[in-house]
Amino acid sequence: MPLKWRSATYGYVAPFVVFIGVMAVEHVLLPNSQIFYPLRFLIVLAVILLVSRPYLQLRPTMPLASIAIGIAVFLIWIGPDQLFGYGYRHSWLFDNALTGFASTTISKAMQANTWFLALRIIGSVALVPVIEELFWRGWLMRWLIHPNFEKVPLGTYSASAFWIVAVLFASEHGPYWEVGLIAGVIYNWWLIRTKNLADCILAHAVTNALLGAYVIASGQWQYWL
Repeated sequence: MPLKWRSATYGYVAPFVVFIGVMAVEHVLLPNSQIFYPLRFLIVLAVILLVSRPYLQLRPTMPLASIAIGIAVFLIWIGPDQLFGYGYRHSWLFDNALTGFASTTISKAMQANTWFLALRIIGSVALVPVIEELFWRGWLMRWLIHPNFEKVPLGTYSASAFWIVAVLFASEHGPYWEVGLIAGVIYNWWLIRTKNLADCILAHAVTNALLGAYVIASGQWQYWL
């Protein structure tokens, strides 16, 4: 693998892999706790700044539309529970050994910790959209078209790549897989439409910001798994 190609792969993939890896270690050392979240935040931020910064697009071409997309995805995310009640999420389709369970790992103490909540919101808005958009739509959606993904322009459409990424993105969200699938389809389509990863990052950030505010305001902590 050429050095430039390998470096680009690291830039797009490393934050996601490190984020998942650190989270896995947390669950082994101290399951159902978020006390290591600040450390995870700092480690992933360092990886983004040191490894991924050259590959980041931070200037959306359609900011107002991207914000509207983000609002729409947020409404879709909470929509089923609003329409059918929170028991909907506990049916066998969503609460099972394969998808996991719609319950939070955040302890009562952390739910009342202002500093943790502020950092969690910042991470959800500033880090997670960057991590996920770099990996899913910046790298994987192109790598599935050609292993030398840098030859594939951002937003290139391939039906197989489009749907594989959408389904994998859905699976990442466990018991929220059905709204995760819709969100994945929308974000994929938005990248194809804008050809700009920054627009997807902005839309994703708006969705996460609204969801975080909703979680804290309503006490529906199950949205933060």
